[in-house]
Amino acid sequence: MNNIQRRKLINGAVLVLSTMAALLGLFMLVWILGDVGIRGAAAMNWDFFTQLPTPPGTSEGGLANAIVGTALMTLVAALIAVPFGVMAGTYLSEFGRHNTMGTITRFISDILVSAPSIVIGVFVYLILVRSLGHFSGWAGAVALAIIMLPVVSRTTEEMLSLVPPEMREAALALGAPYWKMMLHVIYRAAVAGMITGVMLAIARVAGETAPLLFTGLNSPYWMHSMNEPMANLTVTLFDYAMSPYDDWHTLAWGAAFLITVSVLTVTIFTRLVLRNRSRH
Repeated sequence: MNNIQRRKLINGAVLVLSTMAALLGLFMLVWILGDVGIRGAAAMNWDFFTQLPTPPGTSEGGLANAIVGTALMTLVAALIAVPFGVMAGTYLSEFGRHNTMGTITRFISDILVSAPSIVIGVFVYLILVRSLGHFSGWAGAVALAIIMLPVVSRTTEEMLSLVPPEMREAALALGAPYWKMMLHVIYRAAVAGMITGVMLAIARVAGETAPLLFTGLNSPYWMHSMNEPMANLTVTLFDYAMSPYDDWHTLAWGAAFLITVSVLTVTIFTRLVLRNRSRH
């Protein structure tokens, strides 16, 4: 066997193995999504979205409080993380490209992106929950915001860095102040990518359970304020899946289905925004 034949043989073998690995991953993904879809769709009804959880053994009940709690904590986390993330990304892109502060900030952001979420949950527990003496929705929102922050900042930096420097020079040459150039020129040019980063950050925290176990905990009741334990889908899913009750298992599948659909919707919408942006 000469050198060319050997190379073709190796290339064919690697191609077959790569294709099999891709098909295996695709098969597992379809299997998981199909199982969650079939089992979760069975729990979807009006009561699921409007009723509170009921004791095991009853056919009624839903996860209305958990749905509202998850949406509220995610919204508050986004309101905390997005402004700070955008400002941090702007600093890294415009002023911290080559200085020590920028290098340190990027390094810390990269660590936070890869840090286990349970570590962030324990950190917020020690800072807020233990000092205040109780679990709360605020603590859960802060934990989610810390997870979102590096994703937003790094995405903002990347999107702003893609804006051609000639646009900055043209705006400044016309006499525009630096802040007005950023607001009306640079941000407008990078807004699609920045929104994409925010959506990716929201999708990142949508399925987090570990940090909420130490911060927001859970509750079977409607919340009266965010200064108390707050129901959420992920911890409810964890609790119900671990229980021995079939009706709670059905609700757990419904919660998994709702979380999966939400994350897929955000991800697909993000991909569409990126594709449309690349075309223009």
